[in-house]
Amino acid sequence: MRLTPIEDEHEAEYWVRQIRFGTGVAVGVTLLAMVRVVLDWPAELRWWLFPLAVAAAAQGATLGLRWGRIVRRPHMREFLFTWWLAELPLIYMFAAKDQLGVAVYVAAVTLLLMLAAALYPPLPVVGLGAVSLVGLAVLILDRPQGNTAAVVVLGAALATTVVVAAITAQNRYRQDAHRRSTERRTELLLENASDAVLAIGPDGAVTYASPAVRTVLGHAADGLRGARFGALVHPDDVPRFGDWITALAAGRPGGTDRVEVRIQRADGTVIYVDILGRNRTDDPDLSACVLGIRDISSRRALEIELTRQAFCDSLTGLANRALFRDRLAHTVARLGRGGTQVAVILVDLDDFKMVNDSLGHSAGDRLLTIIAERLKAHVRPGDTLARLGGDEFALIVENLDEFGAAQLAERVLAVTREPIRLDTRDVVCTMSVGVAVAKAGDDCDTEELLRNADLAMYAAKRGGRDRFAVFDPAMYTDLTREAQQRADLERALEDDQFVLYFQPIVDLTTRRLVGVEALVRWRHPVEGLVGPDTFIPIAEATGLIVPLGRWIIRQAVRQLAQWHRDNPDTGHLRMSINVSGRQFQGSGLVEEVTSVLAETGVDPKAIVLEITESMLMQDVDATALMLQALRDLGVRVAVDDFGTGYSSLSYLKRFPVDILKVDRSFVGGHNAGDTTLADAVLGLGRALQLQTVAEGIETDTQWSTMRDLGYDYGQGYLFARPAAAVQIDQLMADPTKALPAP
Repeated sequence: MRLTPIEDEHEAEYWVRQIRFGTGVAVGVTLLAMVRVVLDWPAELRWWLFPLAVAAAAQGATLGLRWGRIVRRPHMREFLFTWWLAELPLIYMFAAKDQLGVAVYVAAVTLLLMLAAALYPPLPVVGLGAVSLVGLAVLILDRPQGNTAAVVVLGAALATTVVVAAITAQNRYRQDAHRRSTERRTELLLENASDAVLAIGPDGAVTYASPAVRTVLGHAADGLRGARFGALVHPDDVPRFGDWITALAAGRPGGTDRVEVRIQRADGTVIYVDILGRNRTDDPDLSACVLGIRDISSRRALEIELTRQAFCDSLTGLANRALFRDRLAHTVARLGRGGTQVAVILVDLDDFKMVNDSLGHSAGDRLLTIIAERLKAHVRPGDTLARLGGDEFALIVENLDEFGAAQLAERVLAVTREPIRLDTRDVVCTMSVGVAVAKAGDDCDTEELLRNADLAMYAAKRGGRDRFAVFDPAMYTDLTREAQQRADLERALEDDQFVLYFQPIVDLTTRRLVGVEALVRWRHPVEGLVGPDTFIPIAEATGLIVPLGRWIIRQAVRQLAQWHRDNPDTGHLRMSINVSGRQFQGSGLVEEVTSVLAETGVDPKAIVLEITESMLMQDVDATALMLQALRDLGVRVAVDDFGTGYSSLSYLKRFPVDILKVDRSFVGGHNAGDTTLADAVLGLGRALQLQTVAEGIETDTQWSTMRDLGYDYGQGYLFARPAAAVQIDQLMADPTKALPAP
């Protein structure tokens, strides 16, 4: 007989129950035997009371042994069977002395056979039965004077018991083999499963752990059995897990529930697990809650990263627009429930695009990161600092009035006034800051508060930048007026309300007319003739400047073509046309010019497109490509208002331009410095082989100064104010005659 170790807890408990039941019955049978000795045996045989008493005491003592451990060892179970086998001679000896010996023998042996059938394989049971039958046969032959019928019945009963015991042992053996096979297959499946399975008893201890716990939790399955699972749960999650497992165990049998907690692995690392629990306390074989445990650390890490990306700015690590708006909504809601006041501060960098275009986007990103770090130094722990996108930042500051918010805005402005080192260059970048404050009792929602801060910020930009503005209701009136102006501009384009005026450009030596600059005016149906300073900024902001710019180019070239047709002496006349930043940076400018030149037949060299110095630096590479495309077309390019921007001389040399138009601020001639600067610009133009034009000449002194310096051309009120095309026709006859103001 070869037995294997018992590892299953339920099998060990089964053995313990059978042994203790059998031992209890054996104690009872032994006590009955002692009664038989006392009542029916002669005095000379009553010494049997002593061994029987010893046997009863020994059997009773075994009830206190730790059978749960003993039966797990194969050799101990084999010893137990041997002990039972050794009891047969003792039973035989007792039965041989008793008048009812055959009945006593059959009863005692039947008890041994049934216990053996319940615990041991069929072969040992059959062997025990065969020995028992032999003992019965010897006992019967030794006592021929007995009741033959009773003996036959008892013998048949014992033989039947042996057969039944053998069949019972065989069936149980097959069931055990099938169960072990099933359990083995289950273990193999669970061993390769990604989820660990545990059974938690009523006391919170682990009664079963699948092999996968080593992979998931880092613990051996054997090491977890008997341990309290709650000890593995992260301390911060223990209360929640305790409430969950208690509710699961107290719930209806078969019920399920799910919880996510952190678990401390054997190596000390912490993982997130998803636990699906099922209440199986009604199952007598389990009487536990079964937990399926899955490691979801990767999923949680992805969720955390997605949450961070959803609510945090990837470049600066600050809150993003979505999180900012959510926190502002909660802050405004608290304000309505009795809070004091809240300030929203919007920050927009001035000319940030120029940094990107001149130094590269990586430098622009570093600039934003440095500014974000500087802003953090001025934010309290409870405040919210966010990057809304691009070069725009925002703050939510609670319990701060307008005066305090203004002081904070001034400190914010100082953040960028200190030079920022980018690679080998120091950059000073200014800000425009808008402040809006809402107090308890104000009828103000999130959108309105943001709109107010936005209006204040744009008011700061219009006021000259590098400053802050606090929201004033009058700003909303200005916004309404601008909205109306936008609508009027759209209508003006549709109704052809725009008209071109032209300002002459003359040769400074001969005062001969060499060209005109096209300037747009708006014949407003109510306000009359409106200058460009009023509507061009609105057109730029709304994007209407692009269709308006296309209209200007077509009308100006068509007018030049008409003058060339009407007066052959104007063949030298050239047309200067201002191009907006949006129009220059967008697509379609070259195609538009090509189209109108083909339509009118005007020589491309007669067209001069004027761009500002700052436009040159917005996207250096794209600017160079656009200028080269215009030069390939034959159109000339002038840099307007030169001297007021930040263009690098190296970039100016790189760009294919033809004309420099010096800003009117250098033409004033009020001091020697103006003349010196004008002379420096002239020297630069000559060095680059560019033609030069002096703008804003209004006096004879300015004219003579620019002429004597060596400027090629000039324009200004001294020669003529901007005039309609019909008045320019009159100037053709006498180019030295100035026209009256329009």
